[in-house]
Amino acid sequence: MEVAIVIFVIAAIFITRSIKVVPQQNAWVVERLGKYHSSLSPGLNILVPFIDRVAYKHSLKEIPLDVPSQVCITRDNTQLQVDGILYFQVTDPMRASYGSSNYIMAVTQLAQTSLRSVIGKLELDKTFEERDIINAQVVQAIDEAALNWGVKVLRYEIKDLTPPNEILHAMQAQITAEREKRALIAASEGRRQEQINIATGEREAFIARSEGEKQAVINRAQGEAESIIAVADATAKAIERIAAAIEQPGGQQAVQLKVAEQAVEAYAKVAKDATTTLIVPSNMTEVSALIGSAMGMIQTTRGK
Repeated sequence: MEVAIVIFVIAAIFITRSIKVVPQQNAWVVERLGKYHSSLSPGLNILVPFIDRVAYKHSLKEIPLDVPSQVCITRDNTQLQVDGILYFQVTDPMRASYGSSNYIMAVTQLAQTSLRSVIGKLELDKTFEERDIINAQVVQAIDEAALNWGVKVLRYEIKDLTPPNEILHAMQAQITAEREKRALIAASEGRRQEQINIATGEREAFIARSEGEKQAVINRAQGEAESIIAVADATAKAIERIAAAIEQPGGQQAVQLKVAEQAVEAYAKVAKDATTTLIVPSNMTEVSALIGSAMGMIQTTRGK
């Protein structure tokens, strides 16, 4: 009975040491008698008990690694407090096991030295403007060395760039001055545009007024011309009718009668005015003849 128990225990130990189940997105490195033998893929794997052993276990997932904050000096001798985060992934489990004693520390240190080197080539203002370039250069520098460690660096992101307080105050003053400058320029441009608009409006108003006055003068001239033409046409028609009436029988006598009546009325009006001195023509026979002729014409007209 005791022998059976011993055999059962030994068999269980053999089965436990020979069967390995590797989780998804993991890789286990197997050594056989102290030497690298193989890398186990996810799933069920069989090992030789007491000869094979799992020496290293690696996750094949993307790993975020916080790079400690450090002081970097820019090209113009300005100190910057920089921290970032690095994303990498194990691509070769064998190299990750034997290429470096601690690939995580190696990647971290290389990221810090590469970052200092890249920032040292840039001026302070450029470090804020060219973050993408800095990230790309850091990734390129780390990735070349990390190939021997079985690690693929995916990306690096700067989390924060913090210059000294004196530099921050100077930058804030510069930004304030720049904004005030832009405000003054905008205000002057506004005043300039306002003056241009006012001048343009006044010019257009003056042109409109002059055009209106010009049109008014033209209209008045045309109206006066048309009025004169209408009066002239009416006068001409009246003269034509008078001339036609004179040519009719008795027209001459009617004219003479009208003249005589107007003459008598004129003398009568003058004689009625007490303040007027009446000067009688020396040749009164002509006036008498005119009046006699007029009276004769009236009698002749009444007799008819």
